[in-house]
Amino acid sequence: MLVPIISIISLAGVARAGAQTAASAIATQFSLTTSTSLPFPTATLASSDAVNFIQDISNGWSLSKGVIQNNPNNTAFVDDPFPDSPTPGLNPSNTTGPVLQVTYPAGSLHDYGGIQLYSLWNTTDGSAFNSMLLSYEVAFDSDFDWVKGGKLPGLRGGPEIDGCAGGVEPNGTDCFSSRLMWRTNAAGEVYGYIPTPNGLCSESDIICNSDYGISIDRGSYSFAAGKWNRLTLLIQMNNPPDVANGNVMLFYNDVQAISEQNLQFRSGDDVNIGGLYLSTFFGGSDSSWATPSTVNSYFRNFEMWGSTAASNFSGNAVTGAAHMNIAAPALVRWVLMGGVALLFLGL
Repeated sequence: MLVPIISIISLAGVARAGAQTAASAIATQFSLTTSTSLPFPTATLASSDAVNFIQDISNGWSLSKGVIQNNPNNTAFVDDPFPDSPTPGLNPSNTTGPVLQVTYPAGSLHDYGGIQLYSLWNTTDGSAFNSMLLSYEVAFDSDFDWVKGGKLPGLRGGPEIDGCAGGVEPNGTDCFSSRLMWRTNAAGEVYGYIPTPNGLCSESDIICNSDYGISIDRGSYSFAAGKWNRLTLLIQMNNPPDVANGNVMLFYNDVQAISEQNLQFRSGDDVNIGGLYLSTFFGGSDSSWATPSTVNSYFRNFEMWGSTAASNFSGNAVTGAAHMNIAAPALVRWVLMGGVALLFLGL
């Protein structure tokens, strides 16, 4: 997509086509001076002990509601399954300690496979994050069948901690979420539950859905099975809330793959960035998305950088509905139902 000249200039120091940029350098470029990371155990842990480790408040995962929300028994901390496959990029890493294994049982999708948790990251002075950078590494079994797609960790925020996922769309004042997804043949994207004003759904690199989230730059990068992949996601809230200047950037193996600066994440100041949304499963909402066999993904090196400052990109004032992802057939039904209701009421 086309971005304003000021955006191009300010992004020039971050990444150029094909250039590699470490997550720490991106954090410096955007003045994200506060940082944290998720602690991992020093020894492997079977499922029950892994759950206890993650949910133990003293270990610093700071879970919303204090628990893994979905399928805690699908977790374990295991030895690196690909010790001879360092992550590509500027800083190849061969972590010597355990990695987080997430299991997707055969036939599972959505709430029945993978896991979901929300790791809150709070500032020391009680202020809210309006910019956050998340970096982590993920690997998939060598025989991983991508099927039609699935979710991977990202960021979320807002006062409503249960919405903006599973078909519960945002209204601009309750929440947002921005996970990553793999699609058929390992195609990658950013997958967001965010408002869609200003004709966003008509843009060539945006795919909107009548009932679920939106796909941003699908196919701009591709995952590899049987080895480690590094993902770095930057989210900056639009500011002020009635201007669509929100920023999302995605780096795959330290190379920029996605850059969009015309987004609205919120229509009210109460929606900020809360932390890591470790949500991963196959799907999709029906059995055509399910994994045909039991497979695993593996995660390590979760790091985050943050700032209270929001986006300072230029942007257009928000026009139109805060969120109207209605596909044509659904829109027709909606209009017809409205007309029937008006006739019934005599209006």
